[in-house]
Amino acid sequence: MFNLVLLIVFTDKDNLFPSLCRLFRLFLHPISENMAQYNADEKLIRLINRRFNKGVVQYKLIEEGDKILVGLSGGKDSLALVELLGKRSQIFKPRFSVVAVHVVMTNIPYQTDLNYLKKHTDAYGIPLLVYETSFDASTDTRKSPCFLCSWNRRKALFTVAKEQGCNKIALGHHMDDILETLLMNMTYQGAFGTMPPKLVMRKFDMTIIRPMCLVHEADLVALAAIRKYKKQKKNCPYETQSSRSSMKDILRQLESMNPEARYSMWGSMNNIQSELLPEAADSEPVN
Repeated sequence: MFNLVLLIVFTDKDNLFPSLCRLFRLFLHPISENMAQYNADEKLIRLINRRFNKGVVQYKLIEEGDKILVGLSGGKDSLALVELLGKRSQIFKPRFSVVAVHVVMTNIPYQTDLNYLKKHTDAYGIPLLVYETSFDASTDTRKSPCFLCSWNRRKALFTVAKEQGCNKIALGHHMDDILETLLMNMTYQGAFGTMPPKLVMRKFDMTIIRPMCLVHEADLVALAAIRKYKKQKKNCPYETQSSRSSMKDILRQLESMNPEARYSMWGSMNNIQSELLPEAADSEPVN
């Protein structure tokens, strides 16, 4: 750099000041680019934290003395949830603790990097447990394999939560998941319902919480790129049977029609105008 300045001085004395200005612009250009990217990344992280904290406070998801079990699959959503809960557990109030569990479904070919998951949980002071289970899709042909897999995973979470003395289970569902489930239930079940941010299960003395209920999936995708989350490989033979990907497309189409569609859909769940809906009938509607 010093030699370049001397070269400018001796070869371009008449235009020394403009040349130096050009030199400093060239020198500062990569710095300004890096700073702009850093600021964009920090802005996104602050946005995610703000939406996360808003969901926790608005729906009263965490209370003093809670012991929370996190289901860590290794996907971007569960990795982000571990990070967000781990950081929040370090603030003064409310005091709560977190335990993570990775459920291994032995009949599905996974390639899980447990060392990576352990390193990730250790970074936020969260212990990691591994629990193995399986299911047989032929035992109940009335249910889809995806349902059976999900049900057995949930059963494993309850088992570990009880063993660890946890009173809450935190799942990594985000706003998109909740809205897509709403669409799926309306389309396939004829019901207006979804996965709530907080579900108290008194029969099991357990509460299910979804702390990322107000976080957008697009922001979690961007966070995964910033943090360089390592993808876990799996070869699920039933993955193509899921309808959720179709609902993702529908949600995107709705947002292309109205950029505020997700907020309108979210608000509709607390704005049921029953007087403008058909009354319950004893018989099924005529096709």
